[in-house]
Parts: sequence; structure tokens; C-alpha cells
Amino acid sequence: MQVLLANPRGFCAGVDRAIDIVERALELFGAPVHVRHEVVHNHHVVERLRGLGAVFVDELAAVPAGGTVIFSAHGVSRAVEEEARARCLTVFDATCPLVAKVHMEVQRYAREGCDVILIGHAGHPEIEGTMGRFDGSYGGRIHLVQNLADVGALEVRDPERLASVTQTTLSVDDTAEIAAALRRRFPRLASPRREDICYATQNRQDAVKKLLGQCDVLLVVGSRTSSNSNRLRELAERAGVPGYLIDGPADLRAEWFTGKRAVGVTAGASAPELLVQQVLEQLGRWGAQAPREIAGREEHVFFALPRELRRESEKPA
Repeated sequence: MQVLLANPRGFCAGVDRAIDIVERALELFGAPVHVRHEVVHNHHVVERLRGLGAVFVDELAAVPAGGTVIFSAHGVSRAVEEEARARCLTVFDATCPLVAKVHMEVQRYAREGCDVILIGHAGHPEIEGTMGRFDGSYGGRIHLVQNLADVGALEVRDPERLASVTQTTLSVDDTAEIAAALRRRFPRLASPRREDICYATQNRQDAVKKLLGQCDVLLVVGSRTSSNSNRLRELAERAGVPGYLIDGPADLRAEWFTGKRAVGVTAGASAPELLVQQVLEQLGRWGAQAPREIAGREEHVFFALPRELRRESEKPA
């Protein structure tokens, strides 16, 4: 059986930065350092950081007054920021800069008195943070749209003062379909000059599409809580190829590969490369050939740590 390996796959710049922030804070201040929500959506990453002394909490009330807290890569609402200030917490913000860009768009549209349509998945931490950035005191409202049915049912205050933004980790194809339906219904709809779906989500979906033309089963390394990992698995489903979302090699089942000619392997943006290599090793033990990498778009994105956490060697001259 051939093994085809997607490239790019795994960690993106925002995930790298978020993990580095937790590790650097532990190095500087010692354990415990509190983290609001999972810093990234990957079970193995969270457990490793917990082993180093990170304490993951659902709400800031669990952080001792005057303590240190890190906001996850998915971002937080203004109310959470204000609560942290009121409790005199030392805060390091691991919000992905691409999520922060969406926050700024929402804040700008709110100041202009627009209604904002947010395309995304209810309950996801990124959605909660983004909706919590909208200031309704200027007269507008923010609306969450998850699918085409929501587009049809949407009621807005003024179709002439309307804008849209997007969760960063969505399916590119689904989002394009929803955005097109919104434009048909609201021709004056304003949207950001640059796409909200992040480069890493786009690149990993494009890489999987290349794999699906050459394999007859797809493995996506990533946790079930990871939005971008789930979107990769859905691409296989749409192409009629069996696709499996796995946390690591322990989730593999030999029967998935019976009679299969080629297996594609990729990883969501919050999945460590170590897990990919462990999956490849298990496939090799079952007789698979050495993996062949399918080249995609090269990535050279880097996001700097907060100034207070940078090592001397990383600080600008």
C-alpha cells in the first residue's frame, strides 16, 4: 500500500506562537501558569503542557487574584479582557493574529453602525470571542450564520449598512457558497478586503484535495474538537473517499486499509508532527511503503511572541 503525505500539514504559525507563549511563560514565571480554555484544540498538546505545569480553566474565576493567565489562540471577548483587568491578572494573549484581524474588522464595522453577519459554527470559542467584540451601542447588531438556511431566515436592520466576516477555520468551499448566497440576497454587503479564512486552513484543504485524487482512504491526524481538522475529514467524505479523524496511532484500525491501494495522510493545524510520524510508523508495521510527500504551497509565516516573553536573542536590535 502506498502512503501519500500532504504538505503542508500540521502546526500553523498561530498554533506555534500560542504553544511558545505557554512554554515561555512557564520558563519565566514557573508553574502554575493558568490558560483560559485549551490553548489550541489538540488533546496531546494540552496534556503535554499540563505536564509542564499549565493549568487549564474554563473561566477566569478559577485563576487566583493577581495570577498569570494566557488567553487561547481562539481569542476572547472584551468582557473577558475587562474581567482580567478588574482582577489584576497578568495576561499574555495567545490569540492568533489572524483571529485578531477579524476582531478588528468587527469592531470597525460596529463603530460604523453596521449590522455584521458572522459566518461560523455556534459554540466554537473563536465565535464566542468574535461576537463578544461587537459593540452594539452604535446601533448595529451581529448575526451568526451557519448554513444556507440561516441566510434565508436572516433579518437585518438595514440592508444598505451590512457587512460580513468569517471564522478563520471553516471549509473554504462551504464558506464560498454561503458568502455567494449572502451577496445575492444583500447586493450592498461589505466584506473585508482580504479573506478571513486563514492561510493555513486554505493551504491544508488544498493539499488534501490534491491527495484525494490519488488515494482511496484518508487519515487526518487531529482532535475531534479541532474545527480545521474536521473540515479536512469532510473533504474526503464529499469526494466519496473514506476519511478518518484520529488523535494518533492508537486510533488506527487495520480493517480500514483492507484492499486499499493508497492511503493519504494529513494533519490539522493544531496537530504535532510527532503524531504524524507515529501514524506512519504504524502503517509501516502493517506493510505500507515508505511515504511519498505530495508538495503543496510553501509556508513562511511567523508570528512573534509578545515583547515581554521574547528572549534577548529574539528582540529586535
